[in-house]
Amino acid sequence: MTRPITIQTLNERRSTGQPFSCLTAYDATMATLAGEAGIEVLLIGDSLGMVLQGHASTLPVTLDDMIYHTRCVARADTACLIMADLPFMTNTTTTQTLRAAGLLMQSGAHVIKIEGEAWLAETVTALAHRGVPVCVHMGLTPQSVNALGGYRVQGRDTGRADAMLEAAMTLEQAGASAILLECVPRALAARIREALAVPVIGIGAGPDVDGQILVMHDMLGATTGRPPKFVKNFMAESDSISDAFRAYHEAVTTRRFPAPEHCF
Repeated sequence: MTRPITIQTLNERRSTGQPFSCLTAYDATMATLAGEAGIEVLLIGDSLGMVLQGHASTLPVTLDDMIYHTRCVARADTACLIMADLPFMTNTTTTQTLRAAGLLMQSGAHVIKIEGEAWLAETVTALAHRGVPVCVHMGLTPQSVNALGGYRVQGRDTGRADAMLEAAMTLEQAGASAILLECVPRALAARIREALAVPVIGIGAGPDVDGQILVMHDMLGATTGRPPKFVKNFMAESDSISDAFRAYHEAVTTRRFPAPEHCF
């Protein structure tokens, strides 16, 4: 039987310098194929609002939506670590956050992902004290798309970069089990990874982190419109979805992806 992937596994990967692969998943079939291909972390992302439900952003996704899809992925019975997003406005109070996180964990998640920065510290500590591993999503946070003025690279200027680094350190001290960086310059991601002891996962953050994640539909070439700069279509040179998943996993674990053309 394959040894289950846990937070401790990711810490071991980090300590040995071995990258790990992550991918979004929303149903049992795709989760099974991803697990069989070696993918180590499956994220039930609120990206489902865009790639499954047809919304223009992740904001309309509900907690019930996330619970449903988390249960679907958990039924695949893979060895993968399962991470689930807390959807928009389900973390306005600590009590609300604990309830939402508890429901997702009871649905099969092993880790809860939450968007924000240093202001999340108290919430992260409350979750960690109750046995809930937390991955904090920083940089381009899709739930804040309206406040950010669109899907833009974050941390280009020195002041913003320094603030993100400080926030990441604060969140680690608060009890975060991992940090996810989206759409930040490669140099900043490397600085943050160097400053932390917990695993750092990147999407559009360059190769100098511990793990990589992509939205499944993007890496299968099923993106509507122009794909983001950091995406590679692994289906283009594969004969099947399973082959594409294996190619992605191999490219990540050998540090062939992301390549320079995928970095900011």
